[in-house]
Amino acid sequence: MSRQDGLSQWRETVSTQMPQLSRPHAQVLALWSDGVVVTQSWGLTTVATFLALLLHKRPGTLRQQLRAWCYAAPDKRGRGRQDVEVRGCFPALLRWVLAWWPADERRLALALDATTLGQRFTVLAVSVVYRGCAIPVAWVVVPATQKGAWRRHGESLFTLLQDSVPDDWMVLVLADRGLYARWLFRHSAERGWHPFLRINQGGLFGPTARGASARSRRRPRTPARAGAGRWTAS
Repeated sequence: MSRQDGLSQWRETVSTQMPQLSRPHAQVLALWSDGVVVTQSWGLTTVATFLALLLHKRPGTLRQQLRAWCYAAPDKRGRGRQDVEVRGCFPALLRWVLAWWPADERRLALALDATTLGQRFTVLAVSVVYRGCAIPVAWVVVPATQKGAWRRHGESLFTLLQDSVPDDWMVLVLADRGLYARWLFRHSAERGWHPFLRINQGGLFGPTARGASARSRRRPRTPARAGAGRWTAS
């Protein structure tokens, strides 16, 4: 199979797996992703040059096509131009990843992580954890210096993804202590998922009947000594 044939097949795959995208949007996404994988670079000039050589087009033409894909609708030339609705792609992206899961494997780990890019942006992302890798399937970009909680962003991302995971799967929700919050624990548990979060020192825990009372930095007693039943953390 030639490189051009492979690219054509990849275009059809992207259109099939991302049905919510318009045909033109899916085509450019296929160009972007193919170019990034082959060149091992996110550089616009590098990807555009590679695609121009492959498709026998001018590099400037491919460069503008790739750039315009990221523009807001009012900034695009021509009539009937649309934004790329990124959030609408998240459920389909997760389903696409899970389509490669072994048939007898019904466990999934989702990690919530925040990455700050200097003083400009913070990317809050939900990723599928697989064999030491994290595959982003949902994200939101906010100003790095913006004050306020991330609760509405985190809840929105998990809500978008919940229907893409079969109900009988065991789902672990992972997060570092910097992202630990009571809402994250409860939001995960309400969906039948299992929060597996690193907690901050200084929290309280104890039997539900008595309320949270012991400091989390103390080493918990063994289950046999602690007793069975519901426990509360705060």
